[in-house]
Amino acid sequence: MNILRNFAVFEGGDGSGTSTQMELLRKRLEARSSPPFFLTSEPTDGPIGRLIRSALGGDISLRPETAARLFAADRGEHLYAAGGIAERAGRGELVVSDRYIPSSLVYQGLACGGDLPGILNGDFPAPELIVFFDLASETALERVKKRGKREIYEYPEFQARVGEGYRRILPAFEERGTLVFTVDASGSPEEVAGEVWRALSRMPILKA
Repeated sequence: MNILRNFAVFEGGDGSGTSTQMELLRKRLEARSSPPFFLTSEPTDGPIGRLIRSALGGDISLRPETAARLFAADRGEHLYAAGGIAERAGRGELVVSDRYIPSSLVYQGLACGGDLPGILNGDFPAPELIVFFDLASETALERVKKRGKREIYEYPEFQARVGEGYRRILPAFEERGTLVFTVDASGSPEEVAGEVWRALSRMPILKA
């Protein structure tokens, strides 16, 4: 698995605050003159991503194996379509995605077993940095309840295993050369944002 430079990923269980931190990061980067940046997320807003979101919301039912294949297909477009992650990172933009390969290895790994997600994602490049938002599942689900409607994975029995899944798979990314930074996501948004920025500041693109 090759490393895609200038590419960082936010990962964590549902309710861990990745979306909130993406918005705070956007404001911070907009206040700087450089580098150029692109903030994105998975599932994407493309046609495959919209189908996945329908399944996550419970509007349609998919077999776990089908969902795993759709996530990988959406990721392939996200990476390699014109104006995608690989193109932008390659030309010197800072690219940060809310979820990427680790989410599939954890979520689809729990839903349908680890072999298929591993095969489907084995040829995609690893990010230069993974920021893991570590938060007790009970606390995270209290946050999720405030949103209203839950998605199909946002239940105690499943989420209790998500954190364990991340802690199991992230060392393999470190062994391949990805920087992995764990933040305590139980703090205030501003406190967590400070930790996130310290993690991102390890990337050469932000040291220049």
